[in-house]
Amino acid sequence: MQGNTLEVGCGEGRGVEILMKRSTAFTAVDKIEEALQVLRKKFPEGKFLSMNIPPLGSLPDNTYDSVVSFQVIEHIQDDVLFLKEIHRVMKPGGIALLTTPNRKLSLSRNPWHIREYLAEELRDLALGIFTSVEMKGITGNEKVMRYYEENKKSVKRITRWDIFNLQHNLPAWMLRLPYEILNRFNRNKLQTGDTSLVSSIRQEDYLVTDHAEEALDLLLIVRK
Repeated sequence: MQGNTLEVGCGEGRGVEILMKRSTAFTAVDKIEEALQVLRKKFPEGKFLSMNIPPLGSLPDNTYDSVVSFQVIEHIQDDVLFLKEIHRVMKPGGIALLTTPNRKLSLSRNPWHIREYLAEELRDLALGIFTSVEMKGITGNEKVMRYYEENKKSVKRITRWDIFNLQHNLPAWMLRLPYEILNRFNRNKLQTGDTSLVSSIRQEDYLVTDHAEEALDLLLIVRK
């Protein structure tokens, strides 16, 4: 990231400090005003705007050198408009990085997601909007993948009781509460079962790969 940077869907701002250090100016948007209030106090040099996206409100055309959006597009109903708005606010020659779960490696249906993508689906979606599209992935080293496999086994032990495949047949709103309860139960179980593995995983254990199809998350790199 460099120059004038925009983060779309910053949430609680986990990556804001890193992004700001690499930018000459930084703007972030999110729909949760309470989280933005905290970020405004913590990072007064940044600009934090509350809005429901898409569209990107009154953000001007051809403004940002870099745009990032991490784990957001899967929550967006109109994903085409979402990408078109990112394209609109980018400067010519600008770059955008987007991450999203890889449906191929998802362990269960997440009822908070509108959809999840395979690598080729997201690539094809972006090709209709951007002049340059590159599909990579986020994977992990041995520690991360061992945790993934343990998590996968644990989720299977829970979902084996779903003999009517309710996770895919019920509307999303009916699944959100049980999903949150079971997800929290599963995380707590994994943490107590092997605390050394969970606590030892760091940011540097996650790696960028050219093999997007087999990655934990998809990493879409687009240019205008």
